[in-house]
Amino acid sequence: MTYDVPPSPVAPHSGSRLWTAGASAGVAILVLVALALYQPDLAWPLLAGAALVALAAWTLSRWSGPAARTDHGAAEAAPAGSRLDPTLLQSVFEALADPVLVVSGGEPDDIADRRVELANTAARALLRTPREGGLLVSVLREPAVLEAVDEALFGGVERTTDYTGVGAQTRHWRALTRPLAPTGDRALALVVLRDETDVRRMELMRVDFLANASHELRTPLASLSGFIETLKGHARDDPKARDKFLDIMATQAERMGRLVADLLSLSRIELNEHVPPSGKVDLARATSDVIDAVSVLSAERQVRIVMEGPETGAPVHGDRDEIVQVVQNLIDNAIKYSPQGDVIEVVVQPEVTLEQASAPWSGGNRGGGATRLPLVTPDREPGLRYAAVTVRDRGPGMAREYLPRLTERFYRVEGQKSGERPGTGLGLAIVKHIVNRHRGGLTVESAPGKGAKFTAYFPLAAPRGAAGSRDFRMTAGRRT
Repeated sequence: MTYDVPPSPVAPHSGSRLWTAGASAGVAILVLVALALYQPDLAWPLLAGAALVALAAWTLSRWSGPAARTDHGAAEAAPAGSRLDPTLLQSVFEALADPVLVVSGGEPDDIADRRVELANTAARALLRTPREGGLLVSVLREPAVLEAVDEALFGGVERTTDYTGVGAQTRHWRALTRPLAPTGDRALALVVLRDETDVRRMELMRVDFLANASHELRTPLASLSGFIETLKGHARDDPKARDKFLDIMATQAERMGRLVADLLSLSRIELNEHVPPSGKVDLARATSDVIDAVSVLSAERQVRIVMEGPETGAPVHGDRDEIVQVVQNLIDNAIKYSPQGDVIEVVVQPEVTLEQASAPWSGGNRGGGATRLPLVTPDREPGLRYAAVTVRDRGPGMAREYLPRLTERFYRVEGQKSGERPGTGLGLAIVKHIVNRHRGGLTVESAPGKGAKFTAYFPLAAPRGAAGSRDFRMTAGRRT
């Protein structure tokens, strides 16, 4: 059996200078005495030197010993006597970026007795709970998290729980529960919520990108490989066939380029979908710019685009590049499916109420038997108003059963052709995710033979004095 021997309270610290000086003096004295024994004729000078070394060592210890012991004792006593300022601990707790809760419980069978003893600033903003005294069941409703809290309170078990929050924007959370020392008759536990949305989105983005890219690139790659083999074979010396095959190969290569560009754009938008934009855009001016940009394409297809509404004066919250992409994708689709000589109507409405923007599904009872379907529902904030852009074509239209799947990736309505410039099947998926990021809305209205009408809604920019409150509602309105 081993025993711990406490250090001597009067012995110098092992790393101090006293040990170094004393050890050196002792070695010197021993050497001088040994030389005096082996050289008797020099004994008196050597012994005198040993005495001088001993006197010098004694003098040094007397001069620096008390100070060294005092410094060492103060150094050892400082950690035990130091205490952090309570206001500093409170400031650190409040400044933590992750929501943190200290939860207490009395009886294991009484779930209504679980109380929030302390919640930091991030937890109060996310869960809408007071700093102290809130009911846990009204703050966290996820059964798996509540079970983990009980295990930490009454079983001393540490757990990590992943769950998905509900609300307009899907968010992924990780709850870490740890037991704490009890106070009185109540058990305590620590709950830390960590937002894993970005990590999950990156994982899903990578998986979806690989799956979609491999699926959609297979056809043009197979076509290119087939034509290359043909050109290596019997078509090598046929100029007419060679030119024809090269034109087809160029078309397929262009299609692959558009597909890769759309996939990258969609992945980038999905990654930031949960972060609302903070800019301000004039929707009417952006729409007018898009119409000017596609004028060459519409002229080639012999399609005329007519814009109704103001050319300026519809300010909305948003990212200009993304809003331009929404309008351009909608107009591109209208051009693809419009017959030659047709007219595409583009209407900008500078102010639309929440009731108009979030109108429910209408099954075939609108004009001409058209069906109106919301593809993205806007946030239902009281008093919020929207600006809208509508793109209407007079193409083949779509039956009611096809409308719910229009924003799926690579979905195409059966039997419809998009002209000489086929799309990638990602245009409306990109529109959906951009509108969703802007907390707006998207509706489609169509019927077979009656064309299609798409409307995108974007929240109006708040007046100059109220901009801060709008930005706060957009960022703090997340729920778990």
